[in-house]
Amino acid sequence: MSSRPRSAALNRVGVTALLVSAVAVVSVTGVVGVSSPAAASPTSRPAASVSYDLPEAGVYLEGIGIDQRAGYVYVSATNRDGTIYRGRLGSPELSVWVGPRAGDNGRGIAVDAAGRVYVAGGPSGEVRVLGRDGSLLAELATGATGSFLNDVWIGPDGAAYVTDSSLPIVWRVARQHGTWTIQNWLDVSATVPYTPALTDFDLGGIVSTPDRRYLLVAQGTTGALWRIDLHTKAVRQVAVDGAPLLNADGLALRGRTLVVVQNFVRTITTLRLSADWGSARVSEVTATPATRTLTTADFARGDLLVVDSQFGFPAAQVPAIGRVIPFRIR
Repeated sequence: MSSRPRSAALNRVGVTALLVSAVAVVSVTGVVGVSSPAAASPTSRPAASVSYDLPEAGVYLEGIGIDQRAGYVYVSATNRDGTIYRGRLGSPELSVWVGPRAGDNGRGIAVDAAGRVYVAGGPSGEVRVLGRDGSLLAELATGATGSFLNDVWIGPDGAAYVTDSSLPIVWRVARQHGTWTIQNWLDVSATVPYTPALTDFDLGGIVSTPDRRYLLVAQGTTGALWRIDLHTKAVRQVAVDGAPLLNADGLALRGRTLVVVQNFVRTITTLRLSADWGSARVSEVTATPATRTLTTADFARGDLLVVDSQFGFPAAQVPAIGRVIPFRIR
């Protein structure tokens, strides 16, 4: 990648298809591909060449999780009482996997090595853990007033780390001796300046580094990127050689290439991280269409699947069929 930031427009494959998209695919230059899951359908095609159709209209999508081993993609919706959609990578249909239930909500999703699906519950203040068959394994409430659980990531220890966008806390979900627990793993208030309004979104996107040492967490209100030591819990701001990552929402990491989805500023920023994960330079800035609101991303088969939630647009304008469209960052 070049040493200076480049502005780029998303290369749209089919304007008609773009106008009805609900999930996008971005191929990132220089990113090593993810190997194809062994369990994928023999008739499936590359993830970037198919459209994943939603079965209903007016859905505000939010999170995405990939089961690399079994070849599934999971997508959450914020306005369907916790409904989770699932599809086969490379196959065209998304279907309702877990149906709605009053009080549930769906934000970030992560899938562990056993195929268990973790769903951050946003304003419900809880995490749901689901088996690959859709069974509810655990429902874990933080019990903290005002908690808004935004995103979730499976750490190298197998536990799920969950960001709270309203409270300066990183939560940890784990199963020990047959019992599921959620705990206040780290209070970041001494280092990370949260904004006073509970309606603001502070810590959001979260990933862990390949060396199993750190979490990287984005802060949407300030545009800061934070590095958290998994062993010492030390928190340090990553020095970014570029503009603040305002409205940073989802993160996707491949090697030392970090992709930041900035929702309402309608930008995807690609960063190159240093050897110690303590600094980064902006290598590419991609403007996303003004008619879309992208929220988060995950890698599958070398393609970056980016969720188009359409937040900020009236529900009546949200298309009846959502699709995965091949977008490419130049």
